[in-house]
Amino acid sequence: MSLAAHLPAHLPALQVVLPLLAAPVAVLMRSGNAAFVLVTAVAWAAFAVALGLWQQTGAGAVVSYAIGSWPAPWGIELRVDRLSAFVLVLVSGMAAVVLPYCRQSVAREIPKEQHYLFYAMFALCLTGLLGITITGDAFNVFVFLEVSSLSTYVLIALGRDRRALVAAYQYLIMGTIGATFIVIGVGLLYLSTGTLNLADIGARLPQVAGTRPVLAALAFLTVGICLKLALFPLHQWLPNAYTYAPSAVSAFLAATATKVSVYVLLRFYFSVFGESLVFDHLPLPEIMLLLSLAAMFVASAMAVFQDDLKRVFAYSSVAQIGYITLGLSFGSESGLTATVVHLFNHGLTKAALFMLAGCLVVVAGGTHLSRLAGIGKAMPVTTFGIVLGGLSLIGVPGTAGFVSKWYLVLAALEQGQWWLVMAIVASSLLAVVYVWRFVEIACFREPRADLATARRIPLSLQIPAGLLVAATVYFGLDTSFTVGSAGAAAAQLLGMQR
Repeated sequence: MSLAAHLPAHLPALQVVLPLLAAPVAVLMRSGNAAFVLVTAVAWAAFAVALGLWQQTGAGAVVSYAIGSWPAPWGIELRVDRLSAFVLVLVSGMAAVVLPYCRQSVAREIPKEQHYLFYAMFALCLTGLLGITITGDAFNVFVFLEVSSLSTYVLIALGRDRRALVAAYQYLIMGTIGATFIVIGVGLLYLSTGTLNLADIGARLPQVAGTRPVLAALAFLTVGICLKLALFPLHQWLPNAYTYAPSAVSAFLAATATKVSVYVLLRFYFSVFGESLVFDHLPLPEIMLLLSLAAMFVASAMAVFQDDLKRVFAYSSVAQIGYITLGLSFGSESGLTATVVHLFNHGLTKAALFMLAGCLVVVAGGTHLSRLAGIGKAMPVTTFGIVLGGLSLIGVPGTAGFVSKWYLVLAALEQGQWWLVMAIVASSLLAVVYVWRFVEIACFREPRADLATARRIPLSLQIPAGLLVAATVYFGLDTSFTVGSAGAAAAQLLGMQR
């Protein structure tokens, strides 16, 4: 039988192995150009693999791949269902779009002798994020989490601003605390059930549900994962990390890292502990609701008062995480659909905005708002793209952000909570304020004299950013892929048939 005939069966392994092999090869090459070509090709291959896995799970099927032919739960399993396939498409797709953008961005922001190391770290980060999403083993969730986190610390530290080192160190401390909580939670689950396979833990847990070690495991995992996904007030590492990292790194991390952590939380809540324990017997939904509302209002208000556009987008990300966890707090199919679809739509929108911010860096020399006065006259297309992304953050109809908020509103109405609908609308008005603040500075102020002689933005920066802005509008008009996948993932998590 030909290799092509065997290929579909090995897609789960290829999803992780391809970027994992690319990282050491990129180091051995010791050439920035060669490493760029290699890692970009691997990212596009990973995207093709993710689309193949998404097709294989189209009818609600679950793809199980036993590493070394050792069957689960004894061996390590890679497991793909509708939710993990959807997140794999997001992560690999963002890597495939961001990497072509990296070429010029990295050339301008990172010393040449470090370029091959940057691409090696990028490949490791991609490996970790894809590995977290595809593994069916609790301990390997922790292992891949550390692979992505360690490479992320390096990527952030490569920022040209010296404050990037402080941001990376701050993220290192917070990330290590989060990882410690997660590994303690995994250890308690192993002590309680005697297995590390996620599906097997889920099957055995009802026999010991409600015991103190299981409840402690749930508490440790919730705190550790919420720190990784930057849920308010555990978000302190995020604003500096996104602001001072290289532009391409900010775009990739904003689109993927916190989203994968949300995926891990969903996986533990629904596939391991079960919605009955989490939503019926503990006050977690109420706590999640309060923290989500705090994120939506406090982080949005803080975004209004920032003086750096990347920092505005960073605080906006903390607020948008609040919308994602708000849907989770409902514990319903429509709430979960809103969570999953906003996970995708916000990833798309925020990657576009950070990439456009990188274009501003090229022309204005930075993203401090004082440097961006009148930038709309020098860079009308880029400014228009940022406005479109801002409209998606607000949730204006015709953009991807509207779709997510619409399903959040439906979930709130389904539970008869009108006051939450008002809260969603009111917090969106705060987004109007910080988006308008940029519009006022960029379009209604006199440009600096040196903007008239500013350099042109390379097409390799404009095209990927423009592609994501176009996708933000497209997925606001055609929701068959996003809402269809999110709805199917939500139904599968809740054990419902479609």
